[in-house]
Amino acid sequence: MARADEAAVLEHYRTLPAQRRREIAAASSPDLRARLVRIERELAMDRSPGAMAAVLTDGREMQAPHLGLIDAAFEQVAAGKPTRLMLTMPPRHGKSRRAARWAPLWYLRRRPEHRVMIASYSSDLADDHGRWIRDAILTHGPQLGISLRGGSTAANRFDLAGTEGGAVAAGVGGGLTGKGAHLAVVDDPIKDAAEAASPTMRKRLWDWWQAVLLTRIEPGGSVILIQTRWDVDDLAGRILAEESDRWTVIDLPALALSQDDALGRQLGAPLWPERYDADALAEIRRSVGERVWWSLYMQLPRPQEGGVWQWTWITENRISPAQLRGTDLARIIVAVDPAGGESAVGDETGIVAAARDRDGHLYVLDDRSGNRGADAWGREACLLAIQLRADAIVVESNFGGDMSTQILHQAWQELQREQRTENMLMPAVLPVTAKQGKRLRAEPIAQLYEQGRVHHVGEWATLEQQMVTWVAGMDSPDRMDAAVHGLTQLADPGQVGTGATSYGDGRLSGRR
Repeated sequence: MARADEAAVLEHYRTLPAQRRREIAAASSPDLRARLVRIERELAMDRSPGAMAAVLTDGREMQAPHLGLIDAAFEQVAAGKPTRLMLTMPPRHGKSRRAARWAPLWYLRRRPEHRVMIASYSSDLADDHGRWIRDAILTHGPQLGISLRGGSTAANRFDLAGTEGGAVAAGVGGGLTGKGAHLAVVDDPIKDAAEAASPTMRKRLWDWWQAVLLTRIEPGGSVILIQTRWDVDDLAGRILAEESDRWTVIDLPALALSQDDALGRQLGAPLWPERYDADALAEIRRSVGERVWWSLYMQLPRPQEGGVWQWTWITENRISPAQLRGTDLARIIVAVDPAGGESAVGDETGIVAAARDRDGHLYVLDDRSGNRGADAWGREACLLAIQLRADAIVVESNFGGDMSTQILHQAWQELQREQRTENMLMPAVLPVTAKQGKRLRAEPIAQLYEQGRVHHVGEWATLEQQMVTWVAGMDSPDRMDAAVHGLTQLADPGQVGTGATSYGDGRLSGRR
């Protein structure tokens, strides 16, 4: 075969599906198979940062699904899609090695004409990342297809030969005048808890972010922020508060907290079980304490000062589902706070289930809150009521009037047609009008928490975060409002149906 013909055949081979390539390789001569192996290595290195790392380390580099999400972000940027991505995850889970080393190296291989900027909490750490990438190019340059320009090999700034591309590394707060970037990677912008707790340092970081880093991004450029959460007002928190609509957010707590987990994990599943299984994470939690656990590991930082609620009121009275099974419950209700009312926080519909036992203790059973339209929240509230055999659904009617009640009745009728109501009577719909101010409604319930009379059955992280961060004068979030409505209904003996007495239709008969 002529050399030109052979080159054309090999180039065509690159375009074939993987299965067809395997078939061709199996039928090839040893000499051709060796060339095909080289092509396969090149294709793998093109595929993703993780695949390239596996090739260059002969499979020794760590791989995991959450690292694949970092890969996917860089793949999108390399494909020419401007991206603003925030990825939050725990320490010691490989994020810096992948996001600030392997991924920028892969990106420069794919887009050698581009400039990459890497920023970390200190210039020393940023230089370490830059030095690692530079040394990798010196070591693997022929395989990568890129090399350094002569005389441009500093750890904190180097250029690629034959192009305008290269990389610059800088510490957060440092100057970047005259240095533009098509891609900026900000990895761990906060050094420690003391820095995160300092309003002065947080403001300095935000000013640098706005006035220095963002002004260096080329038109159509991308920014990837990867960090562990430290404080409600850290860099990630400020971005979420002020411009979340412009960002894609991938939140990866050490243990899955929601049904829509970014990796599709079951509730409570570890992020990287091969390295940190449930037992290892439980030991970490005991060692570091609740505040560090919830911020650094679960990405839900807690405030320095509690609001109306205090964490200990929740954590010291929490029970497990197994402990609840021996409790004689008098009532179970579902409480709904539809989106679009007073609250401008999160714009969620709060859907919280609660119960009361015959001794007057209250229990938070479930939190199904979320961003849902009217049809969706009506079904979700009714399905939860069916699952728990609730006798009532409490719904705030301040801003929806009779509409909220109508939504619930329509949802129930639809579930009846689908034969999903399990022959239950429809729970009583109890509209509530929040005539009192937020603090006046919340404080009596908070006092019950303080007295140890309210128990969360399991952990409801987002709801609990809202409770302990809320102070009077703030808009109150919908999850918290729903919980307050439900617990108020159960705690107030003046409300209809409260206590152990039966409804006229006997709907409470048989309640254990």
